[in-house]
Amino acid sequence: MPPLAVPLPHWGVIRAVGADAARFLHGQLTQDVLSLGPLQARLAGYCSPKGRLLASFVIWKSSSDDEVMLACHASVLPATLKRLSMFVMRAQCKLSDASTESALIGVSGESARDATEGLPVWGQRADANGIWIRLPDVAGIARAWQVTKFAAAPVADPFALAAWRRLEVDSAIVTIEAATVDRFVPQMLNFELIGAVSFQKGCYPGQEVVARSQYRGTAKRRTFLFTSDAPITAGQEVFHSADPTQPAGLVASAAPVLGDDGTPLAHHALIEVKLAVFEGGSLHLGAPDGTLLTPRQMPYEVLSAETA
Repeated sequence: MPPLAVPLPHWGVIRAVGADAARFLHGQLTQDVLSLGPLQARLAGYCSPKGRLLASFVIWKSSSDDEVMLACHASVLPATLKRLSMFVMRAQCKLSDASTESALIGVSGESARDATEGLPVWGQRADANGIWIRLPDVAGIARAWQVTKFAAAPVADPFALAAWRRLEVDSAIVTIEAATVDRFVPQMLNFELIGAVSFQKGCYPGQEVVARSQYRGTAKRRTFLFTSDAPITAGQEVFHSADPTQPAGLVASAAPVLGDDGTPLAHHALIEVKLAVFEGGSLHLGAPDGTLLTPRQMPYEVLSAETA
């Protein structure tokens, strides 16, 4: 894959400013926001009272402890901003859509490696144009965000954007979008495995459900990478040959693999499934006789006892 430097229009940014910004978000998100350092970024989720994810974020502190930035999928930003704002009440925290003031650029390859040299994964560094956030590598390919101080970037090249979105899927880090709002408890998307949930912090919406899911025993549903010959979209149901009467899981995110001429060669997806599907049989997209889904290797371990 050639190096990329592509605007990311499917991402948006929320700004939280004020003396209580970090404390307010600490009480709303699955992540420990109070301990977030100025050189760090972290993953986080925002849940309903029933513990279902309404949004997911990459969060970081900007120029001061009184300003926290939250990047989320653009399709959920308006509803998420509105809902969070309802609970600010008397806290000294102002929330706003900062997407038109900052542009997210996805950078891969040597440029990403050079710009984030010395940074750990989810580390950040400021420069004259904004900040750099180091993302997890994918199959040895370095990735980073450049969060600029400029207005929205030009429209992205569709081939480059498709390549970047494939890297996002292949990272096995799900981003909640409109089609998947209120469908998953964090553990279904492996959020506690990738550091998006803190079990040491205080309460937040849905915390009891998330904690109960963690401590009651072995998870029965997880998210894994799959490939398909047919197009895949987030929110599609999948079916297993051993039990074709009901869905066995749900597509959390997907992206095509494009050839040099722009023709899709395959389709990659992150799919939340019952762990029982790995006991035998086959998994199919959209219907019991739909396109076959083939498992792919994950970039991190999903509890081996659950997949044995």
